[in-house]
Amino acid sequence: MAFKLDAKIPEGPIQDKWEQHKFKSKLVNPANKRKYSVIVVGTGLAGGSAAASLAELGYDVKSFCIQDSPRRAHSIAAQGGINAAKNYPNDGDSVWRLFYDTVKGGDYRAREANVYRLAQVANNIIDQCVAQGVPFARDYGGYLANRSFGGAQVSRTFYAKGQTGQQLLLGAYQSMMRQVSKGKVSLYTRKEILDIVIVNGKARGIIARDLVTGDVERHVADAVILASGGYGNVYYLSTNAMASNVGAAWKAYKKGAGFANPCYTQIHPTCIPVSGDHQSKLTLMSESLRNDGRVWVPKNKEDKRHPNDIPAEERDYYLERIYPSFGNLVPRDVASRNAKNQCDAGKGVGETGLAVYLDFGDAIKREGRDAIAAKYGNLFDMYQRITDESPYEQPMRIYPAVHYTMGGLWVDYNLMSTIPGLHVLGEANFSDHGANRLGASALMQGLADGYFVIPYTLGHYFGSNELESIDTSHEEFEKCEKEATDRINKFLSINGSRTADDFHRSLGQIMWDNVGMSRNKAGLEKAISEIQDLRQQFWKDLKIPGENAQVNAELEKAGRVADFLELGELMARDALERNESCGGHFREESQTEENEAKRDDENYCHAAVWEFKGDNTTPERHREELSFENVPLTQRSYK
Repeated sequence: MAFKLDAKIPEGPIQDKWEQHKFKSKLVNPANKRKYSVIVVGTGLAGGSAAASLAELGYDVKSFCIQDSPRRAHSIAAQGGINAAKNYPNDGDSVWRLFYDTVKGGDYRAREANVYRLAQVANNIIDQCVAQGVPFARDYGGYLANRSFGGAQVSRTFYAKGQTGQQLLLGAYQSMMRQVSKGKVSLYTRKEILDIVIVNGKARGIIARDLVTGDVERHVADAVILASGGYGNVYYLSTNAMASNVGAAWKAYKKGAGFANPCYTQIHPTCIPVSGDHQSKLTLMSESLRNDGRVWVPKNKEDKRHPNDIPAEERDYYLERIYPSFGNLVPRDVASRNAKNQCDAGKGVGETGLAVYLDFGDAIKREGRDAIAAKYGNLFDMYQRITDESPYEQPMRIYPAVHYTMGGLWVDYNLMSTIPGLHVLGEANFSDHGANRLGASALMQGLADGYFVIPYTLGHYFGSNELESIDTSHEEFEKCEKEATDRINKFLSINGSRTADDFHRSLGQIMWDNVGMSRNKAGLEKAISEIQDLRQQFWKDLKIPGENAQVNAELEKAGRVADFLELGELMARDALERNESCGGHFREESQTEENEAKRDDENYCHAAVWEFKGDNTTPERHREELSFENVPLTQRSYK
């Protein structure tokens, strides 16, 4: 299959591209839609909204999730809010400003046309969700309330206390389940994707394993949509759900889908710090807390007093000092690097010295405890249950942790990968956030892709392509099933001495140390070598108890860790090849005199897209050049 990058960006002014594109796209008439089937992998905001919307249009939809219920998709963990340029506070917001902030926040490494479309349809998302009954926060007069998030000087974030992802997901879920009850969506729970089936160059189905029985199944369709989330769990410790994995996307990559910018990872600045080697995941504290919380460290690195005993004049509110225009609401990559810098300078707090304070004392004095509890009560309760410390009584301790991945499968303007018929939505694709995602934009992108983009672009694909009639007896299904089964049997036959978790923890340490918040040439080369060695050990010394024909969590983990061991090397290689700093990718060799990220637009103003060339073979790096006709390239500044 020929590997070709054609972004298919429509002609014309950026404000008109999407409307003109929708008008020029091929249509499928209502009577014919029922003749087409589509597989949707993932039931989070992107997958759930896509399945509901496509079934509502009349397509025959098969929906797959790894959890026991679609409601357990990781979108449910999103806390802070969703962006849209409604300008309800009348503070100067607009679609153009949302577009501008998102391009700038991504450090000019995203495709302008996709970002503008995202800003354009965001207002529709709010209307859709209100109609579904999503209980957004409202002000005293009954209007929808807004709050601020990082990287913006306006309040455009709609929220439902600290449970926005949960409420939005319930809206998408109820819409999808309505279609399940009507027979238009067939729901498959507890299924893990083992392969993507390509027939005559087009994505035509999947191979899945039933996580309860161990059965390997074939499923056929006219198109496949991946909405399977990001790959942050490659670091072992992250804020992602334990089951979050790169499996479906990685199988697509190995079948010919380009993987774009894998080194673009987001380290979220407000997470509960690591407390010991016993942990298997980390907990996010919403960015919304930075609306009222003030970030600080002691000015004296030797100061070990209780935070309440340190007077204001002996505290360094370093974000407010360094970035007076944005203060505590700088973008996530900026806030995370600065927290690391303070800890590296010996000013970190807590037993490990790897934390900074997030203090609500001034906000409680200003607004009262009840007002702060109304905004953040569930987050404060969560923090207290985990740390046994009350944020009402003393500052939170926070430190950056892996949270989101801006890289993903490359897609064109129609959200189709380099494999015809394979569309990729939400965090699984690379398209909208560049090198750094602004807070409250993940929910926006997932729902934009599912509700308002894929219903048009999938119809265009069906209307533009002749699709032969096939079923699961096709030889490609048989071949893919055999390869998947052979891989399972290989895992079980190794019978070594180390668990998948043990290998995963070792990989995570390599990644965090060398491909984390700060990267350099020597560290990245070291990471590539160490990951290759670890991967060899994995295939020689893996231990999986039990068998395939049952619930086997260790077997599940093994498959995911095997993928991460390959992905981790690609991430390090991508970071090594991108010899510049941009957004969440910080190369120590490329920084300003003030230690800010320093881009190299002359050599790296492009998306790096990797093509799989075979196991144990260096992949080929392609480029999609990025042009900025509407938001001129400048050195990002939040001062």
